[in-house]
Amino acid sequence: MYICNDFKSEPQKISETIMKMYTRAELRKELVNAGIRPSVQRLAIYEYVRNNRTHPTAENVYESLRDELGSLSLTTVYNTLKLYAEAGLVMTLHIDDGFLRFDGNTMVHAHFRCDNCGQIYDLPVKDDYHAWLEGTEELFVTDAQLYLRGLCRKCRMEN
Repeated sequence: MYICNDFKSEPQKISETIMKMYTRAELRKELVNAGIRPSVQRLAIYEYVRNNRTHPTAENVYESLRDELGSLSLTTVYNTLKLYAEAGLVMTLHIDDGFLRFDGNTMVHAHFRCDNCGQIYDLPVKDDYHAWLEGTEELFVTDAQLYLRGLCRKCRMEN
């Protein structure tokens, strides 16, 4: 669960954010508003992460874009994703052992990873997460991530 400073989200906004496909013009504006110069490579990387719901690794992004962007390097992808994470435009997920994944959905939500197929799902989080945590009353939480692991519905049905 990624918690921004307001600690609240509306479930409808989460589902709208998850389902929405962003245009290049919208994404260019988001980059400019974050103080990031939207080069062709930066815009393509941002578009891929924002519109791809698979929580890709930097390697996934590179493999998907390298033919389209001939001069793209894996280092450029890593550096660009790091820049976006520092600007709050994407989240970094440490849900896989050894693999850093990126999520273009920065609304408050949790993640579930299937141990069988590896699929990662976004899960909405109820507004009052404090109800199931103790000792947060005097803390100013700026980031928290909730990961659940197990078997997804499809893999459970197959076994």
